[in-house]
Amino acid sequence: MFGFELDGELIGTIRIVPLAYQLTLTETLLTQLGSDAPPVGPGDWEVGRLVLAPDCRSDVETLRHCLYLALQYACAHAPVTALFATCTHVLSRLYRRFGFGVFARDVPLPGTEKIYTLIRGASPDIELALSGRPVPPRNQ
Repeated sequence: MFGFELDGELIGTIRIVPLAYQLTLTETLLTQLGSDAPPVGPGDWEVGRLVLAPDCRSDVETLRHCLYLALQYACAHAPVTALFATCTHVLSRLYRRFGFGVFARDVPLPGTEKIYTLIRGASPDIELALSGRPVPPRNQ
């Protein structure tokens, strides 16, 4: 878990958890996808529980900077190949700006009414997108 300060005041937190230990919402939801789920490998992590102070939530640059700092720290201390996350469909559009791509929509959480969008991105692509440098187009 990471905390973010601005001028000595805590403005947010984020959690990054390794996958493959059945600790995350992402892993719970991946089971819903069956064979359509992307494989989870060493260096894959879930990023989540991003919380920003109310006066910082509408500032995309603050969000970008906090994610960038968290990813840089994580990469300096552990192998980080890819980041997975769960979010609403609306937020998935925001995270595309940061190098994530949607791989599943409308995934239900068993036993609840909650529906999620699952996103994933390669660590180098996310870091580049968060850095503010231009992201080269991918051949598809």
